[in-house]
Amino acid sequence: MGIVADKIKALEEREQKIRAMGGSKAIEKQHEQGRLTARERISLFFDTGTFRELDMFVEHRCTNFGMDKIKVHSDGVIVGHGLVNGRPVFAYSQDITSRGGSLGEMHAKKICKVMDLALKAGVPFVGFNDCGGARIQEGVNALSGYGEIFFRNSTASGVIPQISAIMGPTAGGAVYSPAMTDWVFMVKKTSYMFITGPDVIKAVTGENIDFETLGGAMTHNEKSGVAHFACENDEDAIAQIKCLLSFLPSNNMEEPPLVLSDDLPTRIDPSLDTLIPDHPTQSYDMKVLITTILDNHDFFEPHMYYAPNMIVGFGRLNGRTVGIIANQPSVLAGCLDINASDKASRFIRCCDAFNVPLVTITDVPGYLPGYHQEWSGIIRHGAKLLWSYSEATVPKLLLITRKAYGGAYIAMSSRHLGADMAFAWPCAEIAVMGAEGASNIIHRKEISDAQDPVKKRKEKVQEYNELFSNPYCAARMGFIDAVIVPSQTRMRLIEALEIMCSKRELRPPKKHGNIPL
Repeated sequence: MGIVADKIKALEEREQKIRAMGGSKAIEKQHEQGRLTARERISLFFDTGTFRELDMFVEHRCTNFGMDKIKVHSDGVIVGHGLVNGRPVFAYSQDITSRGGSLGEMHAKKICKVMDLALKAGVPFVGFNDCGGARIQEGVNALSGYGEIFFRNSTASGVIPQISAIMGPTAGGAVYSPAMTDWVFMVKKTSYMFITGPDVIKAVTGENIDFETLGGAMTHNEKSGVAHFACENDEDAIAQIKCLLSFLPSNNMEEPPLVLSDDLPTRIDPSLDTLIPDHPTQSYDMKVLITTILDNHDFFEPHMYYAPNMIVGFGRLNGRTVGIIANQPSVLAGCLDINASDKASRFIRCCDAFNVPLVTITDVPGYLPGYHQEWSGIIRHGAKLLWSYSEATVPKLLLITRKAYGGAYIAMSSRHLGADMAFAWPCAEIAVMGAEGASNIIHRKEISDAQDPVKKRKEKVQEYNELFSNPYCAARMGFIDAVIVPSQTRMRLIEALEIMCSKRELRPPKKHGNIPL
C-alpha cells in the first residue's frame, strides 16, 4: 500500500470517528426519546448523496475547567450544503449527543461561515436546533458566538429565506436566532423554547411549571405565536420544511418557482354560489373557499393555531405561488384583534420580501372591542397591518365576500392601501358599519319620535342596506373593479394575477421606515 493510500485510509478513519458523534449510548438515548440524530436529520433533509459537509474537523479551543482534555466531535454541529428537491440549500444541525450540542466559539464560527456562504450564494438557510444553550466553560466567547449569529440573521433577513427547526431543547440565548428567522418549526412533545427554564422560574418566582406548558410546541403555536408549525415528529417537520421551500424563491431577486398544474385555470365551482349563509350573523368556514380556488385544493398554512380569526398561508393559482390572507368568520366573527394583526402583518412582509403576490379575502365586521384590546395596544398593532399592506409592492388582489366594515375594511388590503385589483361578490356589504347600528345612530330621533318605532327602524335599516350594504356603491366610486359571480372566483383571480405578475412599483428612497412595532 502506497503513502497516498495510507493517507486516504487515515482520513476515512478520522471521518468515521467523527460521524460516531457522542457515541452509541448517547445516540440510543436520542432514539429512545423519539428523536433523530443531527446527522440523520441532515440525511433526511437533503436529496440523497448531495450533502457536502464543511468544517468536519473543527475542534474547540477552550482550556478552562479541564476542557482541554475533552474532545467534542465537529464541536457539536454539522454544517454544509446540498440540494433539496433539486435546489441548493445551506444548513446546520446541532448534535445534542456531543456535549449537549452546547454552543461555543468554534461551534458558532461554523454556523456563521455557512450563513455567510448562503448569503453570498443567494440560497435558503435552514437550522436544526437541538442545543442546551451556551457552553458555560467558554464564558464570553460563547456569548460572542450568539451575537455573531444574531447579526447575520438580521443581515440576511429579507434577502434569503431563513428557517429554524426546533427539534429539542433550545434555551436562553439559543432562542433568539430562531426568533429572528422567517419561519419556526417545532416538534410536539420533544422540543422546547424558553429564556429561563422551570427550575429558574421556581427559584425566582416560586411558580411550578413543566417544560411542555412553559415552552412546548403547542404553547408557542397557540399562545406566544413564536412558532409557525407544530409537527408530529422529526420526519414530519423535515417534510413540512421541504414543502415550505417549494413555495419560496431562493432569494429576493428571484420569483417563486412556477409549478405546472393540471388544474384548469378556468375551473368553475358552483358550490361557492351558496357558501355564504342567508343570515348575516351566521358563520361559515373561509378555508372552504380558499381550498376551492387554489390549484388542486392545496393550501399550506402556517400559524394554524395562533389567532385563528385570521388565516394566512401559501397556495398556487395557475402554478404561481400566492400568499393568502383571509378573515375567518367562524372564529370571533372574523374580527381583527392584536394577534390577528401581528400574524397577518408578519406574513405580508415576508411575502413582499420574497416576491410572493398577495390575495386578500375579506369578511370582517370590524375590530374586536374591549378594554383588554385597547390597553394592550390595538391601535399600535392594528397600524402594523395598515403599514404592511401599504408598504408591499408585490401584486395585491382583493376579494370581498361579505362584510367589510369601517376601519377594518380599509385595513384588509383595500384599494386605498394599494390593492391593484379589487373584486366583490354580490352579497358583499361595504360600509362604515352594519345597517342596524348605522340606522340607530343616523335616525335615532326620527325612530324614537315615530308612532311605530319598530316599523320605522326596519324602514331605515332597509334604506341603509339599499344605499350602502352592497358592493355597488363602492363599485360606482371605482373602489371595486368588478362584482363577480362566486363560482367564477378562481378564474377571475388567475386572470388578474397573470396580467399583474409583471408589476413594478417604486417607493421613495430611504434607509427604512419606522414601522409601529
